[in-house]
Amino acid sequence: MIVQFNTDKNIDGDEKLQNYFTSQIEEELEKYKSLITRIEVHLSDENGKKDGMNDLQCLLEARLEARQPIAVTNQADTVELAVSGAIDKLKNSLETILGRMQNHS
Repeated sequence: MIVQFNTDKNIDGDEKLQNYFTSQIEEELEKYKSLITRIEVHLSDENGKKDGMNDLQCLLEARLEARQPIAVTNQADTVELAVSGAIDKLKNSLETILGRMQNHS
């Protein structure tokens, strides 16, 4: 599973940040690694330099083996909360997909 990062100009997507979230994503999605070929992480700050509630957004797009990609978004006050919320939403979506795959087999 490849994890690819994209950030807007308002978020510093340095190597430390990428390594931290890559390991978090890989650990949380370990159960689904046979399904996922790539995860794209898009981090953005909706308000730019201005402060605001829930203005940090994480969009996770999972490229799945022989299936359509799925995307989830989560907004929060911090990058960490935005990413962890998006991971939870992605896990729920993957559980639904796995359930459907098992029901059709």
